[in-house]
Amino acid sequence: MGIIRESRHFEGTRNAARPMERIHNVREAAKDFRRDLLAQSKVLFYRSFELVRVPYPTKYAYLNAFSSFSPYLHLVNRLFVIQFQSADGIKTLLASPSDWEHQKETPFFTRLGKQSGPFESVVERLIFRKTNTVLNCLASIGVRPADIDYITYDHLHTQRVTRWLGDDEQPAIFPNAKLLVMREEWESAQSLIPWQNQWYCPDGIKRVPADKVVLLDRDVFLGEGVALVRTKGHTEGNHSIVASTDGGIHVTSENGVSLDAYAPLHSRVPGVAEFARYTGAEVILNGNTVEYGVDQYISMIQEKEIAGPSPRFDGYPNMAPSSEAQGHWLFPRTHPTVSVGDLHYGTLQAPTRA
Repeated sequence: MGIIRESRHFEGTRNAARPMERIHNVREAAKDFRRDLLAQSKVLFYRSFELVRVPYPTKYAYLNAFSSFSPYLHLVNRLFVIQFQSADGIKTLLASPSDWEHQKETPFFTRLGKQSGPFESVVERLIFRKTNTVLNCLASIGVRPADIDYITYDHLHTQRVTRWLGDDEQPAIFPNAKLLVMREEWESAQSLIPWQNQWYCPDGIKRVPADKVVLLDRDVFLGEGVALVRTKGHTEGNHSIVASTDGGIHVTSENGVSLDAYAPLHSRVPGVAEFARYTGAEVILNGNTVEYGVDQYISMIQEKEIAGPSPRFDGYPNMAPSSEAQGHWLFPRTHPTVSVGDLHYGTLQAPTRA
């Protein structure tokens, strides 16, 4: 039972020439993957925290499907704290630790602020909700920065990693942590084409020490009950964080921004169910860059097959989006049909440090 072990469940499932055959292959492989994950021990601790709410265009959130007039919805960015057992003892993983206090240089949000002109500060107070910070969340549950073994993001949009892992100008806040990232995502973020770079924080990964980065070339299990699964689509190197908990298997990414996106026929979000009916779409993409639309569609089906049915919401999969759509009084008719919200399972334990 090593800390990082390769999984080959989905290897070759997307090689078929016909997209619907790829979907069938992925579904079948997901059954085996889910069975093998459930045979492992559950994670020891799993908790998510709301960090910040930001405006996000509805035209991207529900690609081609949203039919009301609101140009934006609220997107809730969450931190996930996951503890798991491994051959080297108890390890602590942070998924999506967004350093939002230092990510405002992301071109999309910079431009959004400038469009408000002299009212920029007023608009920011109205539609940016700053709920919590990563360090405050950790302190509230007694986790020290030195306790963090790994950090990971389903993709690197808007992220500034240097504060956590350090660079040649500042020490690491998480001195023992390593970044787990798909090689495709890491390499892509080094050389972005124009519409991609609107969503990446400038120098967000620049000068991060090489020994702090673990590049992954395929799906992996982390100890017991946790996996990182390649789900290409939203970005070139997108992956999903999978955790077996007392609330079932939760799958986390930003391929979809709500449970509505994974079960659109049940949705009351304007236009989503209608779009699913007349197109036959099984999922609705979160498509701000539309890098790999076909792959993203397949990946969302892969995610919900791994997750299985939600024990809380009939007809929906057990997804836990890393950024979940929410409503706002300035953005009418954008609230999702059901909300995952913050989750909490298990009891935090003292990590093992060599």
